[in-house]
Amino acid sequence: MTGLYELKEEQEQVILVAASVSDEVFVQDSLDELEELVKTAGAVTLGRFVQNRQMIDTATYIGSGKVMELREMIQITGATGIVCDDELTPSQMNNLERELNTKIMDRTMVILDIFAARASTREGKIQVELAQLRYRSTHLIGLGSVMSRQGGGIGTRGPGEKQLEMDRRVIRERISKLKSELEQVKVNRRTQRKRRQENGIPVICIVGYTNAGKSTLLNTLTDSGVLSEDKLFATLDPTTRNLVLPDGQQVLLTDTVGFIRKLPHHLIQAFRSTLEEAKYSDYILHVVDASNPQMDIQMHTVYETLRELGVEGKPIITAFNKVDKEFIPEVLKDFKSDETYRISAKTGIGLEELLNGIGRQIRESRVYLEHLYPYSEGAKIAAVRKNGQIIEEEYREDGIWVRAFVDRRGYYV
Repeated sequence: MTGLYELKEEQEQVILVAASVSDEVFVQDSLDELEELVKTAGAVTLGRFVQNRQMIDTATYIGSGKVMELREMIQITGATGIVCDDELTPSQMNNLERELNTKIMDRTMVILDIFAARASTREGKIQVELAQLRYRSTHLIGLGSVMSRQGGGIGTRGPGEKQLEMDRRVIRERISKLKSELEQVKVNRRTQRKRRQENGIPVICIVGYTNAGKSTLLNTLTDSGVLSEDKLFATLDPTTRNLVLPDGQQVLLTDTVGFIRKLPHHLIQAFRSTLEEAKYSDYILHVVDASNPQMDIQMHTVYETLRELGVEGKPIITAFNKVDKEFIPEVLKDFKSDETYRISAKTGIGLEELLNGIGRQIRESRVYLEHLYPYSEGAKIAAVRKNGQIIEEEYREDGIWVRAFVDRRGYYV
């Protein structure tokens, strides 16, 4: 699958552009992140152009006067395009392309390009293409020469369609087909989820800002071999692995796509079924990069995304990761979590305490069982062994006597 722009193949050299309507420090932090995104997509950043405004200009994003300055900067640096830090409207994109005569991209297009490169499963590829087409359908006019079309007038009427109308029709048909395919994938996912719930094995969903170390943690705990790189969105497709806690309790760990500021609405829409793994999990394990100066903003972004997905009222365990690095704050707090731990997924610091804490949370959510099972009820005993935590087991003449903690939802007597 190809992205909206083949950034890697063309080796774009771009200028990052932002309209600052708030705190200047916040804007620079956002541009730092955008530069990382651009780098991940395979492009090179040649410079930055920030315009302070009371509000974003509806016609050109930064204002007509500043467009002239930006044009000079493009000529001096030899940039092949610009990347704006916000999603542009079709008219903004069209106006900027006409005034600057260069490739115009925005944050959403870069993220979509990265997702297109990262998707490896059938579900991931469908979701990415769906997000791209939804974006493209709302930006056909603004994509200018990238999506060229015929003008009106003599020779264009009659049975033939204008190119723009053809583009729209083709995109609508493709979106309809992809939605149908994705619905089948959703059915399969719901079936898998139902099976897990029936098994009674607790499901823990790992969430966090992109590059917080979620995949590294999953690898360290389960030896899963999931791709783990120091890049934004290194992994895209969700992964579920078994984990046995120190107290013998079996759990399922599910990794999810990393969140990010200004995560395109098209992506949230397309990846809703994947992101909803958090909604149907029993616990949330929130991984935070404690070494990042923007840690608090990143945590806020994660919780806002979870709220948008309807993930509320679940026990949250926060793991402040990368504490092996320098300049980690002495006090690390997450007021929305039930428990917090300082860990390093890379070196193993604090992982034993984290796993013991998870085990304690699960035990506290369970009921105490003390029961004598006749030997004829072997299935129930097997269910206790598989889904519960046996404290004591004694074989007697009239059956097996068990003391255990079991899930409230299960039927064991």
